[in-house]
Amino acid sequence: MKKTLALLTGGTTGEWVVSVKSAATIAQNLDADKFDVYKIMLTQQGWFYEPADSVKIEVDRNDFSLTIKGRKIMFDGVFIAIHGSPGEDGKLQGYFDMLNLPYTTCDALTSAITMNKGYTKAIVQGIENLHIAKSAQIFKNTAYSLEQIKKDLKIPYFVKPNNGGSSIGMSKVTHGADLQSAIDKAFKEDTQLLIEEFISGREFTVGVVKLDGKITVLPATEVETAKEFFDFEAKYTPGVATETTPAPIRPETKARVEQIAKDVYLKLNCSGVVRIDFILTEDEGDFYFIEINTIPGQTATSFIPQQVAAAGMKLNDFYTKLVKETIG
Repeated sequence: MKKTLALLTGGTTGEWVVSVKSAATIAQNLDADKFDVYKIMLTQQGWFYEPADSVKIEVDRNDFSLTIKGRKIMFDGVFIAIHGSPGEDGKLQGYFDMLNLPYTTCDALTSAITMNKGYTKAIVQGIENLHIAKSAQIFKNTAYSLEQIKKDLKIPYFVKPNNGGSSIGMSKVTHGADLQSAIDKAFKEDTQLLIEEFISGREFTVGVVKLDGKITVLPATEVETAKEFFDFEAKYTPGVATETTPAPIRPETKARVEQIAKDVYLKLNCSGVVRIDFILTEDEGDFYFIEINTIPGQTATSFIPQQVAAAGMKLNDFYTKLVKETIG
């Protein structure tokens, strides 16, 4: 029996452009023999299904249904491919929970918490072999002391919006005099900021997913960029960053990374596929947590499709198992 899935894309932040590309990859690789897929675009203007042959049809948000040519379509589940709000911050998950409709991502609470980098770090602190960079959290309408921050943290720092992804609004500060302007830039994106000590090392990202009832860690990717850090341009402009999957690391480091990634997945109560970014200090020493993405990109060049291929799986099978695990 075929399942009827809504593939939800778009969103209300600057990341919607990536969401549209992710949804295109997912739609292309969802098995047509197993799923009837309706791609639904969510924007500030409304939620619409856009069939190729006719005008767009608005979703009835009372029960998340579509009426097409007099026929009411209800869904078995939702494949959420929205990066940023409202797909990654728990808002949609809360809505679908109220409708009792399963979806492919982490639940509302985990999604909401992991959108906040400071709160996430507080939860994963204490996981064996996992290190956290020293940081300060500041709020827009609350007094903060630049002098105290400079006293507490060693330069250079990363200044980043506490919520959001794709490295928008993020800066690396190498001179104390530039801290205020970096804070001002980040406050344009968010009302809470994280100022963190810079950790020197190699940058990696690893996908973690529950398939066939067990947590699977995908082959890690090493990211090298000529830029100061892996920013929006490095992420989405071909040729700016070099990505190597599987990452060239020693077998014992790989085993340690996999155990830590599983522990993070469990401690944050994740479901579906997530991606954890980390830094490995010199000579594969310490593993530093950067952040977790609960709806990682699925564009043709994104890390998860690369890692799925490196694991010897076809995207088609991967998405089938993902839907089976999360939606049933």
